[in-house]
Amino acid sequence: MVRILLRELLEKNEKSVYWLANETGIHYNNITNIVKNKTKSIKYENIEKFCEVFNCTPNDLFEIIKTQ
Repeated sequence: MVRILLRELLEKNEKSVYWLANETGIHYNNITNIVKNKTKSIKYENIEKFCEVFNCTPNDLFEIIKTQ
């Protein structure tokens, strides 16, 4: 399973979902669903926006959780 680490990046940078929505232009509800890992897909465009805002790479945004 792939998990997005957006919540961790927000906490590390002391930022809110509201701030991220304003910075990226992505709707607040969409970001909330992504942060809570309640989405099945994410647009490449959004990944790029998150990387730009947090000055990171996609490797910093995701982790793979091995399932048994």
